[in-house]
Amino acid sequence: MIAFVGPDDSSPSATDGEIAAINLASARRSAWARFAQDPCLPGVAEEIVDSERLVLQFLGDADVLDRLDTLALQFAFADDSSRAPLVQAAVASTAHRFDDARRHLAQAAQMGAPRDAIERQALALDQARGTNLEALLAARRGFAASSGRHEDLVPLGALLADLERFAEANAVYHQAFSSYDDVSPFPLAWTCFQLGMLWGELVPIPNQNLAALWYQRAIAYLPGYVKARVHLAEIYASQDRPSDAETLLLPALSSRDPEVRWRLADVLIVQGRFEEAEKQLDAARFGFDQLLGKHLLAFADHAAEFYVGSGNDRARALGLARSNVANRPTRRAIRQAHEIAAIADAAASGLHETSSVPRPA
Repeated sequence: MIAFVGPDDSSPSATDGEIAAINLASARRSAWARFAQDPCLPGVAEEIVDSERLVLQFLGDADVLDRLDTLALQFAFADDSSRAPLVQAAVASTAHRFDDARRHLAQAAQMGAPRDAIERQALALDQARGTNLEALLAARRGFAASSGRHEDLVPLGALLADLERFAEANAVYHQAFSSYDDVSPFPLAWTCFQLGMLWGELVPIPNQNLAALWYQRAIAYLPGYVKARVHLAEIYASQDRPSDAETLLLPALSSRDPEVRWRLADVLIVQGRFEEAEKQLDAARFGFDQLLGKHLLAFADHAAEFYVGSGNDRARALGLARSNVANRPTRRAIRQAHEIAAIADAAASGLHETSSVPRPA
């Protein structure tokens, strides 16, 4: 059995999440300004990649991918060192263009880039694609054991969860959470979100109440955390709390993440507000269409879940799920494709019972 340990008053303290988001925006603008003055300034391009990734991960701004593509092109034009392909690899990986990222890493190695920088990006690529898992697990354990740092513990926990070693994943996440010794709320919110995913969607018998506690804590650390709001709203909706779910989603509409409008539409339908729901569904479809047109691989899994459900286009959902598996054949992606194929087959046969589709993070 896995011990049910939820957040409590002994949780690590951190900078106020709204202040941290303002500080992130200010630092990001400053880094872009310095890059405009001199793209080759040491560390500036890398700083932009890191800050934009935080904006994408926590605040749901998909325009990040466009900005990063621009950065990579401009930096490669201005800089002829091994830094350029390393930045290009990081940008391609963020957009889930994993084959491109591999090519850039190979180029960086040929140009004499630091081995550690290449190795860490290569490990992240293997984990994202679900490949070389045993070697990856050994490497992740080694990093975590030698450093004990949050940045090494959380990827280890995520890998253990992917391998369905849930008790170990839970223990590692708790170690990362309790041993965190900085003031930024972003890593703490991320750990809470991972624990919410673990208990709400990954373990064989989910514990929605415990998952909700962790999502609530993630939002307490970072009120603008869009994905945490979406996942918690889904739990509220499943507990016949549509009003609470709506209240949770409304502040996230400004993120322009189409999943927010999709989940809000579902909540509005339950409340019988069909005209409002249809407007939100139309906006969600438009948002997903825009994202898929520019960054298909980055959003194929979430879009597949939308189209197999509220988006009501099972053929498109299956195509997206298959594209996702071809790009990243993880256990979760393969399971999602199988479930969507079963739903599509059942619909074609005139059946209406469907099984649960694995939820992308």
